[in-house]
Amino acid sequence: MAQVKTEVDGKKETAGEEAVHLRREIGLLPAVSFIIGTVVGSGIFIAPKGVLMNSGSVGLSLLVWGLCGILSMFGALCYAELGTSFSKSGGHYTYLLETLGPLPAFLRLWVEFLFIRPSVASYVSLAFGRYVVESFFAPCAAPTVLIKLVSILGVTFIVAINCWSVSTASRTQVTLTFIKMFALVLIIIPGVIALAKGKTENFQNGFEVASLTLDRLPLAFYNGLYAYGGWFYLNFVTEEVINPNRTIPLAIICSMVTVTVFYVLVNVAYYTMMTPSELLMSEAVAVTFANRALQGVASLIPILVALSCLGALNGGFFAVPRMLFVGAREGHWPPIFSMIHVRRQTPLPAVLFLYPLVVLMILTGEIYQLINFASFARWFFIALATLGMLIHRYRFPLHPRPFKVPVAIAVTFTVVCFFIVGLSLYSDPWNTGRSCILTLTGVPVYYLTVYRYRLPHKWREIFNYISTQLQILLEVAQQEVQTY
Repeated sequence: MAQVKTEVDGKKETAGEEAVHLRREIGLLPAVSFIIGTVVGSGIFIAPKGVLMNSGSVGLSLLVWGLCGILSMFGALCYAELGTSFSKSGGHYTYLLETLGPLPAFLRLWVEFLFIRPSVASYVSLAFGRYVVESFFAPCAAPTVLIKLVSILGVTFIVAINCWSVSTASRTQVTLTFIKMFALVLIIIPGVIALAKGKTENFQNGFEVASLTLDRLPLAFYNGLYAYGGWFYLNFVTEEVINPNRTIPLAIICSMVTVTVFYVLVNVAYYTMMTPSELLMSEAVAVTFANRALQGVASLIPILVALSCLGALNGGFFAVPRMLFVGAREGHWPPIFSMIHVRRQTPLPAVLFLYPLVVLMILTGEIYQLINFASFARWFFIALATLGMLIHRYRFPLHPRPFKVPVAIAVTFTVVCFFIVGLSLYSDPWNTGRSCILTLTGVPVYYLTVYRYRLPHKWREIFNYISTQLQILLEVAQQEVQTY
């Protein structure tokens, strides 16, 4: 009798292993690498110029970098609580759905698919293409067509990896993270050595308050926060994290402390070797620094920066499709997005359908303005998510919370986020206004396709036929095992 029971249990385990579902394959090291690898992209090599330009002085720019790190850490701790309180993947979308309801959640999904993910991915991939191509053409200008072609090849490579295997994408992220940390160390060491030798002239009169204007300060924070962006991506894949109640808080704390320390040290190194005016004139700060401080290995820096961009791109394409996947599973997005490949066990449609939008944006080149108002939408919804967390705490005090962030940290982060978002209405009303309008276009879409589902019968038939044919073509199916 016992033998029969063992055989039945064994068959159940085998069936569970063979069932179509996303596996828990992300441990602590891949989780830390995932956050660091996504945060450290092109931002730290490009954004110092934007931070200095809008803050007005060396000392204030370093203060902005430090404060952006602390603010990102506060936000990451809030998301650690949200990630352990709600076991579903999906990040922002899931937390807005659970705390504030379906409409804010749908709007977050809408703006992510419509312009946030395509614009951010296009920006990073073009940075990758530029650093790869320009290293071969320096000191001449690189052909724009070639930069775009290499950018598309980079995106294609990352999409292929994420369609192929979760474990391969995870291992790629770990490898690229170690490479980009090596690049940061390569910048920090000569800067620290020069500082120890007394090269401090660029830090004299570091705080020139006269050059600061209040309307430009939020733009300095936006540039800094863009470089720290990505601390929330682990929450997009909660259902694939091993022991998330322990792994998520540990990974977030370790990675954000590491990134903040490295970012401040990198900026100190920049200012040690370059004057503020030289930094402002530089199109690629890291390359200018390398030509001055690392003459022997200066040609290596653009390649390391390009690989760093590739790591950030990989992190984004690994995480964001999970938001679309969960949104489709909840009935807020086309059902095809909630399916996974029957053999590869990857959310193939969600990864694949982002690809043409990114390629289109790379080809048109209309991404630099999009980055500005993508930042507004992103931070507005992050502030809403942490506000929702505080409301949920008040309404459901007995809800299990394995990790609980101090109220002071949650309130500070939420208030500062809303303040920066509000001040950006004054600093950059044109891009902010367009961001609001694009976000609000999701309201009628929600009421027509989700809330009431008032699409004409013929449209539904066409839509269902296309979905069925895509399902057959892509060899995908709904999950057979509940993973949350």
